[in-house]
Formats: sequence, C-alpha cells, structure tokens
Amino acid sequence: MEQMDRMDDSQRLSRPNQQRPMGNAALREALVLWALAFGVILVVRAIGPIAGYAKAAAAVAFLYLPGAVVWRRNEDYRDYGAHLSSWRRDVLWGLGASALILPLFALVFVVFVGVLEHIPAWLSTVLTPYVPKVEPALRFPARFWEHILDQFLVVALPEEFFYRGYLQTRLRDVWPGGKRRLFGVRLGPAFWLTAALFALGHLAIFQVWRLSVFFPALVFGWLREKTDSILPAVIFHALSNLTLFVLEASFFGAYQG
Repeated sequence: MEQMDRMDDSQRLSRPNQQRPMGNAALREALVLWALAFGVILVVRAIGPIAGYAKAAAAVAFLYLPGAVVWRRNEDYRDYGAHLSSWRRDVLWGLGASALILPLFALVFVVFVGVLEHIPAWLSTVLTPYVPKVEPALRFPARFWEHILDQFLVVALPEEFFYRGYLQTRLRDVWPGGKRRLFGVRLGPAFWLTAALFALGHLAIFQVWRLSVFFPALVFGWLREKTDSILPAVIFHALSNLTLFVLEASFFGAYQG
C-alpha cells in the first residue's frame, strides 16, 4: 500500500500543480459539476434505447467529472476523502453506524407500513412508491448477491465520491465551518447544502418521496466530517439501501427501487 501511495505521489508530482479556486469560484465549480452530472442522468433517461443505462451513466459521471478536475489540478485525491490510509478504523465506523441506526430505521419502516394502510390513496402515492402489502415475511430480493455488488460498487462508491468526497469538500472551501457541533463534529452550510443537492439529484426520476434521501445523507455527511474519509459513508450508504430492499421485499413482495 505504501509503495502504491509513493507511485501515485510520483505520478502526481510529474504534472504541473494548479491552485485550487476558493470562495465563490469553488461554489461555481461545485454547482456546475453537480448540474452536469444531473444533466447526464436526465439525458440518458430521456433517450429510450439507453434509458436503462441511467444508473451506469450516473456512476461514470460521479466518478469522472470530479476525478478529472482533481487530476487536472494535480491535487491529492486523499484531500477529498478517497483513501484507505485508515481503512480499519473507517470500516468500523461504517459498520458501527449501520449497527446503531439501521435497526431503528427498520422499526420506523414497520410503523410507517402500519400507518400507510390508514391514509388516503392519493397521499400514499405522493409519500411512497409502495403498493398494498402482501403477507409480511422475511424475504430477500431476487439475485441479492448482485444487489450487494451493485450497491457498493455502482451506487454507494460513485455517489459518495461525488457528493461527500468532492462536493462537500469544495463547498467547505466556500463555508469553512459552522459554529455548532453535533457529536463532536462541526457542521456548517456545506454539510446541509450537500445533503440538499443529494436529495434534489434523486429527482431525475420525478417522485416527491425520493427527497426523503435527504435524511440518510445527513449521516453520510457526518461520517465524512468525522473520519475525513468517504469509506464509512460508502459502507453505511450501501448497507442502508440493502436493508431497505430486504424490508420492501418482506412487506411488499419486491423492492421498489
């Protein structure tokens, strides 16, 4: 690992270094890249023959757009949380957050399913994608192992590199920090705006209930600030989605994706 880091440093230093723009320039750069990534997803979804590749297109955009900017400026990707220097600690943070929060999420989901039966149908379609429930029983989605690989490598890793790695870092260059702390982490406007843009980015499929991803995004962002790495957020992000898939399959017969 150390040898690979030295090779990366050697290759990085062989390119001319450019000053990273700060302040309003950082804000413009961040918002332009977010708009470009969002636009790529919208365009691919709008073209019928390739609409099914929207997830792959999103993954490529989330990795390539910030990656190209960081590479061109000869920056260190580790400054954006993309490193494994403390991977053991980071894995424990990701698993620990999952063990603490996901059982509570499952409990809230069960309560929500019960409430769902008693609200008007028109409101139900706004709040959730769920159809009337089947007999509750523990079920896993079909091809669950494929979902595991997909959620870690195609969904969580690209999204966390883009949002918590690149976007949250660049927005911190605009607003360095806040006055309030949450469990030892100072959270400023960059933290909240990143979560909001993450939620808005999910409206590429325009369904209001997709904005609910704002809430897990707060945990993703907190983990990034606490550990200075995107790895814990990648782990928690993927496990959150997989937990939701199992809950959806168990109560509704199939995950709603």
